[in-house]
Amino acid sequence: MHFFKLILRNTLRHKLRTALTLLGLVVAILAFGLLSTVVDAWYSGVEGASSTRLITRNSISLVFPLPLTYAQKIRQVEGVRAVASVNWFGGVYKDPKNFFPQLAVDAPYFAMFPEFIIDDDQMRAWVRDRKGAVVGKKLAETYGFKIGDTVVLKGTIFPGNWEFVIRGIYTGKTAKTEVSQFFFHWEYLNETMKRNVPRRANQVGLYMVELSNPSRAAEASREIDAEFKNSLAETLTETEKAFELGFVAMTESIVVAIRAVSFLVIFIILAVMANTMAMTARERTAEYATLKALGFAPSFVVTLIFGESILLAVVGGAIGVALTFPVADVFGTAMGSLFPNFNVSTHTLVMQTVSAIAVGIIAALAPSRYAARVNIVDGLRSIG
Repeated sequence: MHFFKLILRNTLRHKLRTALTLLGLVVAILAFGLLSTVVDAWYSGVEGASSTRLITRNSISLVFPLPLTYAQKIRQVEGVRAVASVNWFGGVYKDPKNFFPQLAVDAPYFAMFPEFIIDDDQMRAWVRDRKGAVVGKKLAETYGFKIGDTVVLKGTIFPGNWEFVIRGIYTGKTAKTEVSQFFFHWEYLNETMKRNVPRRANQVGLYMVELSNPSRAAEASREIDAEFKNSLAETLTETEKAFELGFVAMTESIVVAIRAVSFLVIFIILAVMANTMAMTARERTAEYATLKALGFAPSFVVTLIFGESILLAVVGGAIGVALTFPVADVFGTAMGSLFPNFNVSTHTLVMQTVSAIAVGIIAALAPSRYAARVNIVDGLRSIG
């Protein structure tokens, strides 16, 4: 007990230095956690991908559509349970900065995503209303959407002002489920194109394909692509995870930069912490020499330094971890639908804790080695 009191008193001897060091640790651990959560949010779509879902798109680029007639041929491939037409809409809600995913889908689409939880009555209301829309809970909270509200989107890919009525609000089965999307009927989009731009009708952006057996994903993908080989619109079929990874790969350099910055923050606070402990050791040279003269072993002095350093690291790390949750909530809300899933993961918390303890241990290595080697005579001559 007396030993721990000694460590605590040593830690609080220079209150301003201790406070500033703690502040630096808190900011570093908080920044590390926040940046790690950003990376996790970037990969959230990949982690939520199902092994039973394939995506068939134009082999040249997502920009080029596929004929509507492909749907029936895809359904005939062995192992295919269902097929849904999907088009990216890309509309603007009031202001271009209000970005959120907008997808025109077939009714079978929702059956493929059991992680989307929606009330049966709301789903039936959406099916009956050709202009109906289903939105995620986070999207509804961000923009104040309620059941029965009329929402107007200004088309970019599909010109015009498009009017929708909110008929359903879905939630996620887990915290990682994306709940910031806007869904409406593909038939509504296609019928409007038939009237206004006939040459763009009966075209599908991509097909979502559900398999009855995920083990046939590779075979089914090859069979689907072989069906349309040498056609005017050849296809590329891949798993949902591979499709999501393709998008992440486009911004891989940004993700790498964020990871690098997060570890750089830890390295910087390590340097600050090491400097603090080195200053402490130099100032207490005479005290360490006195302890040795009284018969205390060098290991006792080393333990004092490690105890002080680890105590600072643990307290600063704990405060930083605790602050990560409210700061992440504020940041996630401010980002809106840019980061659909901005949740602090267990892995991030573990990394924060390990980093804090590691900083405390490493920062004490050099000062403790110095203190252990202090000569009693030279140390007693020291004036700090």
